[in-house]
Amino acid sequence: MLGRGRRVAAEPIDPDLLLRAYSVGVFPMADSRDAADIFWVEPKKRGVLPLDGFHLSHSLRKTLRSDRFAVTADRDFPRVVAACASASDDRPETWINPQIETAYGILHAGGHAHSIEVWRQGEVGGELVGGLYGVSLGRAFFGESMFSRATDASKIALAHLVGRLRAGGYSLLDCQFITDHLASLGAIEIGRSRYRALLDEALGGGAAAAAGFAAVADSSSSADFFALDRGAAGAPAPTAEAMMVSGPISGCVIAQLLGHTS
Repeated sequence: MLGRGRRVAAEPIDPDLLLRAYSVGVFPMADSRDAADIFWVEPKKRGVLPLDGFHLSHSLRKTLRSDRFAVTADRDFPRVVAACASASDDRPETWINPQIETAYGILHAGGHAHSIEVWRQGEVGGELVGGLYGVSLGRAFFGESMFSRATDASKIALAHLVGRLRAGGYSLLDCQFITDHLASLGAIEIGRSRYRALLDEALGGGAAAAAGFAAVADSSSSADFFALDRGAAGAPAPTAEAMMVSGPISGCVIAQLLGHTS
């Protein structure tokens, strides 16, 4: 069940407030795409995907290595969010309203939210068939939403995300709520106290977490979302003025990164 907090008016969400909310395990949702306001959520049970526990099946490994899809990071963040917010046959309604869509666009512009795009091979910038987006804070990545318009596209997106997080020194991948789809890929459900302990560790301790944006988001202890593109962790993260956009990463690289976790 969702733990819902007080409703707030449909005003822009301050990015500092949003990051501070993530630093204490809370995130926003809306009742529907057309909802006029949001509510704050802290689940009693949390879905997380251990970065060393991704289930790479033989068939998914084969799909990764085939490079049937071209996969990028931060190539088209707004398009991924819009696709996640759109209704589909298996998801007639979503929780992403315009207020939330705008808020994460602001976080992305500041380098605190990222996307993974899955394209038909050879069509980067063309047909977007899958993807996901989420928030990066300290050594934690909070997965917000994903979508798929082709077989295995969302699995490919998540595999690339996990490989990227492993390469970048992350310690926590928060999935918010467990689903059969996520469980099949290695996600587990944990209690609130256990989650808070993992979050505290990923953010460098309670003092840093409480300080939110300044002490965590801009700290030197933060993980590097683009380490995979540079081939080495520890390089300076891109600035907001010079946002890095990743080119297609080979599925063979991701399969190798995830090989020992299957």
